Amino acid sequence: MGLITVEGKGEVEIEEGVSAKEVSSKLSLTAPDQALAVQINGTLRDLASPLQHGDKIRFLSFDEPLGKEVFWHTSAHVLAQAILRLFPDAKPTIGPPIEHGFYYDFADLHISEEDFPRIEEEMRAIAKENYTSRRETFASKAEAIELFKANPYKVALIEGFEEGGELSGYRQGEFFDLCRGPHLPNVGKIKALKVTKVSGAYWRGDAKNEMLTRIYAITFPDREGLKNYLYILEEAKRRDHKIIGPKLGLFSLLPEAPGLPFIHPKGMIIWNRLIDLWRDLHTAAGYAEIKTPSILTRELWETSGHWSHYKQNMYTCEIDKRDFAIKPMNCPGCALYFKGQTHSYRDLPLRLAEIGHVHRYEAHGALSGLFRVRGFHQDDAHLFITKEQIQQEISALLKLADTLYTIFGIEYKLELSTRPAEGTIGSDEDWESATAALKRALDSGGHPYIIREGEGAFYGPKIDFHLRDALGRSWQCGTIQLDMNLPVRFNLEYTDQDGSRKRPLIIHRALYGSIERFFGSLIELYAGRFPLWLSPREIRILTVADRHTSYANELCKRLQQEGFLVEVDESSESVSKKVRAAQLDQVNYILTVGDKEMEHRTLALRCREGTVYGELNLEEFLATLQEEKRTRSLKPYY
Repeated sequence: MGLITVEGKGEVEIEEGVSAKEVSSKLSLTAPDQALAVQINGTLRDLASPLQHGDKIRFLSFDEPLGKEVFWHTSAHVLAQAILRLFPDAKPTIGPPIEHGFYYDFADLHISEEDFPRIEEEMRAIAKENYTSRRETFASKAEAIELFKANPYKVALIEGFEEGGELSGYRQGEFFDLCRGPHLPNVGKIKALKVTKVSGAYWRGDAKNEMLTRIYAITFPDREGLKNYLYILEEAKRRDHKIIGPKLGLFSLLPEAPGLPFIHPKGMIIWNRLIDLWRDLHTAAGYAEIKTPSILTRELWETSGHWSHYKQNMYTCEIDKRDFAIKPMNCPGCALYFKGQTHSYRDLPLRLAEIGHVHRYEAHGALSGLFRVRGFHQDDAHLFITKEQIQQEISALLKLADTLYTIFGIEYKLELSTRPAEGTIGSDEDWESATAALKRALDSGGHPYIIREGEGAFYGPKIDFHLRDALGRSWQCGTIQLDMNLPVRFNLEYTDQDGSRKRPLIIHRALYGSIERFFGSLIELYAGRFPLWLSPREIRILTVADRHTSYANELCKRLQQEGFLVEVDESSESVSKKVRAAQLDQVNYILTVGDKEMEHRTLALRCREGTVYGELNLEEFLATLQEEKRTRSLKPYY
């Protein structure tokens, strides 16, 4: 007998060698969304794995990312099994889990959406057969190649594995696939599923290779999960910024400039208010704003390392027989600015902010509205600091970010990424002290965070902000990166208190991330219904008849003098049609003026949501709206 520690359950007595599945049954973790896999002493394993005295284990459920990965990766095998039953000549290649569900790529397969129902039916049949997922290992690469010799794609994958490493596959019924796992204990945990899309995909993502058929799908441990997901899909279509933005005249994407959006006058109102907010917050936080050139010489990018490691994503040109590149990021230009000045310890921390217009080459197929573009503006900042200032500056940045995101009503998650296993620069001591300072700052901030072991940059640990939108989707926008590399590459120095020359550290930091992407996220967050302080269409005055035009224009002028954006609709359309047009344009407040309003010097108010308030005093209306804008309220005061 022995004891193990189960997270959330405490100590559990076991017999040596008992499986994790037996323990999960003993603890009644048998629901379809429970005990999908297990972490044993930090290592992810199947439930069939044996346990020993002293083990610390954690059962994974569907409501956590790792649990979903296991659930959806097993489901990808169910999809492949169904495809082979229906299309025996198809050749499975790879099938990974993704953020929402999974996909599987097949060669020698041609299907359309008309095939989705029978694929789904076959997948349901396999789930009902409730096969146990059994892991099998190969004695050698040669043995694995012999088994998969009829599938050149699997053979290519096997040949690419390191010699001596363990090769494994998973069997469920008649289906066997190459896989490192882990998998669900049985496929019967899959209770609801949907095939969502079919597309083409190049083998290994290389356009020089053959085109495969990629099938996307998603599964859940209950019908409610699928129902909610399908609702989110429909709601996402309703909120799609690529549809709402052009419809409201905010931006456009034209074939003459792929990946380079045109921001329209109404869009610029929102854009400028985002920048105004950003500047107000940064001025109050002690930042100085700079602007660096967009085109810099090859020598600069060689010094920074981008020419050798990032050139394929950069736009380059030749000027005066010298190579130049349009900047893909602002950091090297900011480093040049710092190097061009003389600095002492009294200047640090030096906080420099920049709205930098950067360009990066993205494959045409990857472009997506404002979310994935080739030219965008980063709200960058670079903080030049001493080692002793890391924690205080990270803490201040976390507070600044929280202030910004709270203004927009955005929820977010924090992730701390630590030192990668290989290829990093800096001493062990530097990495340990830097990571510890970031952890202390996160702990003192009180906001929950998770640690991504080994996922930091080669030059330092980082903190990422994952924003949650109205549909619960996650967007990686803001980031805080500690850099021990760029100061070395550019030989940056300051004079310390004892007169010696010291090298600063740099904190790279963006809060909006890409302003274009953040703009697109806001369109979807608010579904085009911007709060008053951001809205490009704050007030519209509707006339009942031509005789009311003079009073409407008088009201318009007064409201404009108070700083509001106001339009007058004096068209010959009926009032009901004018109201409908204003609501479709997402005008926050709709004012109607007729005989009574003109006589009483008042206005009749209707809000965007449809509530009618009737006759109001102009001065009271003005005072209320001024307060709504001043406080940057997310909810209308009327």
